[in-house]
Amino acid sequence: MLSKKLQDAFNEQMKNEFYSAYLYMAMAGYFQSEDLPGFASWMRVQALEEMTHGERFFNFTCNTGGRTNLLPIEGPPNDFKSAIEVFDQGLAHEKFVTSRIGNLMDMAIQERDHAAQIVLQWFVTEQVEEEASFSLILKKLKRVEGDGRGLLLLDQELGQRVFVPPAQPV
Repeated sequence: MLSKKLQDAFNEQMKNEFYSAYLYMAMAGYFQSEDLPGFASWMRVQALEEMTHGERFFNFTCNTGGRTNLLPIEGPPNDFKSAIEVFDQGLAHEKFVTSRIGNLMDMAIQERDHAAQIVLQWFVTEQVEEEASFSLILKKLKRVEGDGRGLLLLDQELGQRVFVPPAQPV
């Protein structure tokens, strides 16, 4: 049984995950308007991933007898100056999510909720991948800054990403 404290924290994180999807869709819209369909596609895949992350919190809360509470989601920024700014903001956002997951893990450890710790361990590992992914693209963008050909090649590369739903735990 999920404690009220963890239930509330999981509901808050569920909101954060759904906000992440909203943020990445806003970023996809920016890239679409800039005629960078590969970047837009990459962000759409990222948004779909974040939706599945929110669903993990939803499902775990339900499966442990908790009550889900869908909290209001603030609108994301929609205006960006460059691809570098987008990925800077994306990386900063992923670092924020990583800190939130760490806080949840600390709470689950303190409450000795082993099931919550197992679910959160998946997120700990996932966040390493998320930060590395944003960081790598940001480094590539900085290398090609000002070179339209490099940006177009990176756009083609990012357009190859496809959404693969992660296996959902029972």
